[in-house]
Amino acid sequence: MFEKIEMMRMARAMGQHVAQRQTVVARNIANADTPGFRAQDLKPFEETYRQGTQLPELRRTAPQHFAEPTWSPVSQEIDSATAELSPNGNSVSLEQEMLKAAELKRAHDMSLGIYQSALTLMRTSIGRR
Repeated sequence: MFEKIEMMRMARAMGQHVAQRQTVVARNIANADTPGFRAQDLKPFEETYRQGTQLPELRRTAPQHFAEPTWSPVSQEIDSATAELSPNGNSVSLEQEMLKAAELKRAHDMSLGIYQSALTLMRTSIGRR
């Protein structure tokens, strides 16, 4: 039921993106001393949310109905960050990775806030508080 509501889809996709990006950031931090390791990152959520594979168009039973959006909620493209290399060939900057982690915390909180607001809206619409 919830997967049909756009706001719930967006909150879910945002949460998935944050989790995937947090994994990449944690991998970068874990390899901060690995010689030759190149820092990686996912594309921002805003760039990947409405892109992706085309889904087949659903049959409409009335002209007033909207077509299903044709986008993929999360794209897992990993970009190799272009950062300055250390003498051992490593491109991980712990300061940048910690800033990314703080940004991901805010994005996760926003995703949960959107989800909670949508649930409150649905409860209010059916007469519950």
